[in-house]
Amino acid sequence: MLLSSLPDRGSRIMADAERPDPCGPPLSRDSLSAPSSSATRRNDCSIAPLTPSASPRAEVRPRMACPFSVVVAIDFGTTSSGYAFSFTEDSEAIIHVMKRWEGGDPGVADQKSPTCLLLTPDLRFHSFGFAARDFYHDLDPDEARHWLYLDKFKMKLHSACDLTMETELEAVNGRRVTAIEVFAHALRFFQEHALKEVKEQSSSVLERDQVRWVITVPAVWRQPAKQFMREAAYVAGLVSADRPEQLLIALEPEAASVYCRKLRLHQVTDLSLRPIANGTDADGSLAFDSSFRQGDKYVVADCGGGTVDLTVHQIEQPQGTLKELYKASGGPYGAVGVDLAFESMLSQIFGDDFIRSFKVKRPAAWVDLTIAFEARKRTVAPGRANALNISLPFSFIDYYKRHRGQSVEAALRRSNMNIVKWSSQGMLRLTQEAMNELFQPTVANIVRHIEELMSKPEVRGVRFLFLVGGFAESPMLQKAVDKALGRTCRVIIPHNVGLTILKGAVLFGLDPTVVRVRRCPLTYGVGVLNRFVKGRHPQDKLLIKDDRQWCTDILDRFVSVDQSVALGEVVRRSYTPARPCQRKIIINIYCSATDDVTYISDPGVRKCGTVTLELPEALAAPAAGGSARREIRATMQFGDTEIKVTAVDVMSKRSVRASIDFLSN
Repeated sequence: MLLSSLPDRGSRIMADAERPDPCGPPLSRDSLSAPSSSATRRNDCSIAPLTPSASPRAEVRPRMACPFSVVVAIDFGTTSSGYAFSFTEDSEAIIHVMKRWEGGDPGVADQKSPTCLLLTPDLRFHSFGFAARDFYHDLDPDEARHWLYLDKFKMKLHSACDLTMETELEAVNGRRVTAIEVFAHALRFFQEHALKEVKEQSSSVLERDQVRWVITVPAVWRQPAKQFMREAAYVAGLVSADRPEQLLIALEPEAASVYCRKLRLHQVTDLSLRPIANGTDADGSLAFDSSFRQGDKYVVADCGGGTVDLTVHQIEQPQGTLKELYKASGGPYGAVGVDLAFESMLSQIFGDDFIRSFKVKRPAAWVDLTIAFEARKRTVAPGRANALNISLPFSFIDYYKRHRGQSVEAALRRSNMNIVKWSSQGMLRLTQEAMNELFQPTVANIVRHIEELMSKPEVRGVRFLFLVGGFAESPMLQKAVDKALGRTCRVIIPHNVGLTILKGAVLFGLDPTVVRVRRCPLTYGVGVLNRFVKGRHPQDKLLIKDDRQWCTDILDRFVSVDQSVALGEVVRRSYTPARPCQRKIIINIYCSATDDVTYISDPGVRKCGTVTLELPEALAAPAAGGSARREIRATMQFGDTEIKVTAVDVMSKRSVRASIDFLSN
């Protein structure tokens, strides 16, 4: 589909079509699409705030009263999940955390449920959480092989580089099912339980459209994963795609930060236990006090099951809003890394082929073994004198003898792994050295990441480091972080640390404007054509069109990596359809992890999404000599947790259906 080029100076935008236009040929690689004349001026392409300012392009968006009666947040974690809610008319914003369920593991104190799901052999939903795990455990081994048990499946969204609506997950028995079905089942489960509990607490009849939903995701997730969670919520029926504002995507460390800024002295544990006199320690720095001061900076390290997320915030007074000082960082360094190290240790002792076979042939017993390790893992502390006992399921011992023709004790002796012993009571005895070996790689990655962040110029002067998330409960991690960083800042752990993100997500749902400034995680832009300048532009980028020389593939930035963008600030572009009957404009969006790029073909630049502008009404043919060029002005917002787009037909002032898609690449 061709978009007409205007005989105007300035850059030309390249756009692609989803399907051939009935009025003309499909867009070719050298086709031109142009912004209208109003968009060729650079200030039309810059970020303009939607708050009062000296800029003539500033718009004021009035703050609306909250149209929802209750906010329900779902903290969808890698290893555990839960929900909490608060009524919007409650002046004290009391947060109701989900009731404690039956089941549970020794040493686990919080009210969340394990993130595991069970599907019947014909792929129908059966159960979630403790119920799924216990039912699967009680199945006959031969029957269990036909059921689909999935756990820790959230990590797939982080690791999948080509995430789509067709992405599949693999159950313990090796069978595959689409990820969107699994996530929708889990969200639907939480929806039913949460609404039931909300209705028990509410004195009035609650309609579904009176509920604002909040779903948490890691800050290091890219846009496709965030969009995937939104699509799963639509499939689950939490909200309708026609009312997207009813669902908020909250970034996990941001949610924790929103909660942490309200904490008081009696609600935290300060790991920096140096002697304090008159509120000041030996080196003159202040201990954690009962309130933050204007300009205070702090880091939140969300150490979860799958990922570690780091965010840096500064308190803005007097309004108490938050300003992000450095782009969110982190990676897949959660507590699951310790579990994988344990599995690797088992493979060294018993053989990788045996462990793979056991997981397939005795899936329920494998789950039992991982649960046993998870429960004992939480008790590991530095300097522990006695060994840690891990019970091996009888089916493991029996299956190994059948598979190998010898006992597990013989396998341990043959492996020469002196840090793991065998107990006659049917348990593996892991020495302190063994536990250090399991924890050290993951803990070291977390400490290294925090240290790298602390060395950034934007982060200097940080007073507090909050450790949150389920893995923050680990004494091994606490000790390592305090040893490395306790001299430069106060290391603080909130009480009930496993619920910090969940409670913060509720507060975020009550006031989504609390984070006023964010940092862009990537550079985003579109491909444009500029006048070709010999000697500056490479010859292979030369395009001759209508006797004019153009340079193709130039990246025109919307925003740059680590750029500060305030809530409500927007990027505008205007587009002109090539023909009166054109019904759709599709523009490719490109992204890069650095700002040091010039062309969309540079290394590290990739197509990451598309903006679609739908034009429902064809434009009447202009009169002879007249001009009726149709200008579609698109407005993109980068300051929120998700990238959003709206559009308007300038001539008619009517809204144009606009959407942005990161899942179809």
